[in-house]
Amino acid sequence: MVWIVVPYCELHIMTNMEEQKIILVEDEQDVADLIVQGLGEDGYRVIHLGRSEGLEQLLAKQDVSLVLLDILLPGTNGLDICKQIRQWGYTDLPVMMLTALGTPENVVLGLDNGADDYLSKPFKLIELKARIRSLIRRQQSIVQATQRELLPSKDTFSYGFLRIDDYKKIAYCDGQELNLTSTEYRLLLLFIQSPKKVFERTELLDKIWGINFDIGSNVVDVYVNYLRKKIEKVTSKKAIHTVIGMGYVLKIED
Repeated sequence: MVWIVVPYCELHIMTNMEEQKIILVEDEQDVADLIVQGLGEDGYRVIHLGRSEGLEQLLAKQDVSLVLLDILLPGTNGLDICKQIRQWGYTDLPVMMLTALGTPENVVLGLDNGADDYLSKPFKLIELKARIRSLIRRQQSIVQATQRELLPSKDTFSYGFLRIDDYKKIAYCDGQELNLTSTEYRLLLLFIQSPKKVFERTELLDKIWGINFDIGSNVVDVYVNYLRKKIEKVTSKKAIHTVIGMGYVLKIED
């Protein structure tokens, strides 16, 4: 392990150039040491910052696969840092929040502020590693899908009064453009590609958030409700239905 000191931050860098790079922003040294060592054993190159200063410069210089971000940081809030990461232009960079604030409300708040995943302390290293693998796989699939857009393919999907132009990433309801967030867009795209299919909440967590197990959160219900409201602002017809005890289905009655 190599220690490098830069202004306002401290870096621990694992030294295999072929490893995927992860930035860890964590002020608790014992937690940071555990993560750096554990992820290093799995071949990740971990860059540790004790505080958020210097993060923007690192992101500009390093080819980073993922950011692990504590919420309670000295002099700042990790949620604000997460929003800044998105504002800096890293809209597709996976960000996972690490925090002792683990209520469902905190989880939803973190996801709403741009995080891709949220892990409560204390956590098991094996779970952290599994979530990291899931997020990186999801990011790689997004990159591959973007590359496929350059090839001839079906990029328009329609069902009833709903239509998606997946090349332009625009959704329409009764011909009117819907102002959707990226998460709402992916959710509607999944529904419109398989109309009348009932999606369980765990399946939606996996396909939309890259989380392949139940996190005990109502984030799926929250985002389905967001999407419903935007559709129902345009039309009085029902599109997304709740299937009690199972999940959600896109079904438009004639």
